Amino acid sequence: MTGGASARISAVLIAIALVAVMAVPATQAVAETKYERFVRTFWASAKKAGVSRETYDKAFAGLTPDPEVLKKNAHQPEFKIPPAHYVILAVTDTRIRVGKEMLAKYKAELDEIEKRYGVDRHVLLAIWGMETNFGTFKGKMNVIRSLSTLGYKGRRAKFGRGELIAALRMMERGVVPEGPMMGSWAGAMGHTQLIPTNYLKFAVDYNGDGKRDIWNTPVEALASTANFLGRQNWKPGQTWGYEVKLPSRVGKGYAGRRRSRSLAKWTKLGVKRIGGEDYPRPTDRAYLYLPEGPKGPAFLLLNNFRVIMRYNAAHTYALSVAHLASRISGAPAFTTPWPGGVRALSEEERFEIQRQLIARGHEIGDIDGVLGSKTRAAIRKFQKEKGLKVDGFPTPKILELLKAEG
Repeated sequence: MTGGASARISAVLIAIALVAVMAVPATQAVAETKYERFVRTFWASAKKAGVSRETYDKAFAGLTPDPEVLKKNAHQPEFKIPPAHYVILAVTDTRIRVGKEMLAKYKAELDEIEKRYGVDRHVLLAIWGMETNFGTFKGKMNVIRSLSTLGYKGRRAKFGRGELIAALRMMERGVVPEGPMMGSWAGAMGHTQLIPTNYLKFAVDYNGDGKRDIWNTPVEALASTANFLGRQNWKPGQTWGYEVKLPSRVGKGYAGRRRSRSLAKWTKLGVKRIGGEDYPRPTDRAYLYLPEGPKGPAFLLLNNFRVIMRYNAAHTYALSVAHLASRISGAPAFTTPWPGGVRALSEEERFEIQRQLIARGHEIGDIDGVLGSKTRAAIRKFQKEKGLKVDGFPTPKILELLKAEG
C-alpha cells in the first residue's frame, strides 16, 4: 500500500470516527437551535405586549428546553389514572383533617371571602389541598422555562405561548422581584396554582398591602381563587351536585353533558338522591356522570361543578375537589362503593407503604403519606417484579406483600 493511499484511508477513518462521536451532540444541538430560534422570534410578540428588551433578556438568560415539561405534558394524571384511583389518591383522611384545621384557622378570613365573592369556602380549601397540599409544595420549576418549552413544541403550544406572554408581563410589572417565578410544569403558581393569565385577571390584594402575593400569603391566594370562580358564574348557596341511586332502566345511555335535563325530569325517571331527600331546586339542570360505569357511584352534576372544571377541565379533578370540599364540611363519604373493592388506604397505611418502598431502595422523596408520582412509579416497579397488574395504585395487597418481604 502506498503512503498516499494509507493517508487517504486514515483520513476517511478519522472522518467516520468524528461523525460517530458528534452524532448525539448534533441531535441535541438541533433541538436547542429550534428552541433558541423560538426565543429569538417570540420577542416580537412580547414587545407588542409591552415587555421591555431588558425584561425579556433577563427572563431567558441561560434557559434551555425542559424535557421534564414535555414528559409531564404527555402524561397528565387527570386523564391517565382511572377515576376511582384518582379520587381515592386525592381525597385522603389526611387532607380532610388538615382541611378542617385550615377551616378553623382561617375562619374570619373565609367568612369575609365567602361574603365578598359568594364562593363556598370548603371548595376553596379543597382546591388549596388538591393543588399544593395546603401550601407544602408550590412547585420548583422556572415558570418562564416551563411555558417556553410548552410554547415552542408540543400539543399545547398555543396555551404555552399565551401564558408565556402573561408571565413576561408579570415580570415587567415586578410581581416577583426577588428572583425567577417558580411554579408547576404548566406554569401554575402559588398556594392555589393560578396560571399567569388568571393571575393578571383575577388575583386580588386582599390585605391591602399593595401586592397580590399568592406565593407567601394563603388568604390572598384563596381570595384570588374565589374571585376567579365567582367570575365564572358560580351560584352562591348552591351545591356542586348529588350522589344518586339509579333505577335499572337508567344506564350509560343517559350519561353525559349532552343529555342534561332538569332535576324534575330526572326525578320522573326514578333517579333519586342517596338518602331519599328531594332536590331543593327541581328546575336546575344537571347531567349524569358515571366515573366507573353503572356499577360504581353515580352523580348528577350542576352548574357549580362545571365552574370547578374551569379550574381544571378533568372530571376526575373536579369530582375530587367537590368530594374533598364535602368531606371538609362534615359530609360523609360516597355511599356507593367503587367497583372491584377498590378502597383508600388509611393514613398509617400510606406512611407504611412509603417506608417499605424506601427500605427496598426506591427514591420516593419524603415519607409524607402523599402517594405522588414517585411513590406510584416505585409501586409499578414492584408490581412488575411480582407479576402483578402494573397500574401503580397502592392497595392493601401491595402493602401486605411489601411487609411480608421485610
